[in-house]
Amino acid sequence: MIFAILLMDLPGTAELRIQTRPEHRAYLGQFAEKMAFAGPLTSEDGQTTVGSLLVMDFPSKADVEAWLSDEPFTKAGVYEKPVIHVFNNSWPQQVGFPPAK
Repeated sequence: MIFAILLMDLPGTAELRIQTRPEHRAYLGQFAEKMAFAGPLTSEDGQTTVGSLLVMDFPSKADVEAWLSDEPFTKAGVYEKPVIHVFNNSWPQQVGFPPAK
């Protein structure tokens, strides 16, 4: 089942996010085969990170919650309460759009 996972940062955690990012990226890398896409959400300036959006395959919401409990940004206290919903992709992805950075 595909889940959209919206994770907004708590105010004042920008430095904590930067410090924890290598561990966060390594953790995500362990689950790459489950990811449709993932990345940071930014403010309108396109630079200031305000959260994360992940779309991933898990058997159940309980499995998402268990995965999140071990996620480094979650453990470090970067995120507010997650918003998790089943996601039904109704539009085919465009290969190479937008280009990965």
